[in-house]
Amino acid sequence: MIKHSLIVALVVLVSCKSDKKETSKYAEEQLDITTSVYPKNITKVFDAHGGIDAWNKMQGLEFTMGKPNGNEVTTTNLKNRKSLIEMPKHTIGFNGKSVWLKHKDTTQYKGNAKFYYNLMFYFYAMPFVLADDGITYQDTEPLVFEGNTYPGIKIAYEAGIGESPEDEYILYYHPETFKMEWLSYTVTFFSKEKSKEFHFIKYSNWQTFNGLVLPETLTWYKYENNLPTEKRNDLKFTNIKLTKEKPESQIFEMPKGAKIIE
Repeated sequence: MIKHSLIVALVVLVSCKSDKKETSKYAEEQLDITTSVYPKNITKVFDAHGGIDAWNKMQGLEFTMGKPNGNEVTTTNLKNRKSLIEMPKHTIGFNGKSVWLKHKDTTQYKGNAKFYYNLMFYFYAMPFVLADDGITYQDTEPLVFEGNTYPGIKIAYEAGIGESPEDEYILYYHPETFKMEWLSYTVTFFSKEKSKEFHFIKYSNWQTFNGLVLPETLTWYKYENNLPTEKRNDLKFTNIKLTKEKPESQIFEMPKGAKIIE
């Protein structure tokens, strides 16, 4: 009787230890966010640019773009994606609910403010914006350009995510360094339907801010048959401010004289 009880006790003890080990292992996997949530290849790309954990500690991003009509300064709250774009003759803002536009003189804004308000932020903040919620990842055919081969990761969005959930992106990275090299993307904002036409941007001149590697130059390419052909134009980003302090919330609010863009 004693022997039988001892055997039962040992079995229960071993079972408890086994359950505890599995529970601990599961808990560790849950704590390692990049391992449990993101596929291996995109995680390596994030790591090559400083890591998603470091990015998540940042709260504010500001950059300047030189445009033909003058400098354009964009400020974004990284947590809620409120944004402000200061142009020589216009200001575009997003207060978390509505996109607004203010004219500084009688000059009319020729673009689409609702399409543009977060466009350049999204391109510049690659690859980290590809860690947003509601994204799916899939390995895809590599890009071969000028004798170099770049593996690709296709990014798609779940229904209802953002203004253009039908948009698709492909991030192409260096096979050895895992740094981002190219982005191809579709535009569905206006048609609201999936597009088969991919545009191409080359990323270069990487710079480090607070341990995170971001581009200085984005180069748009002409394309044919969904492949880049020749350089079209460069866009440089300067005066970068990437901070752990969030921007002042009032700067995103609609000022007097502005109008909401429907």
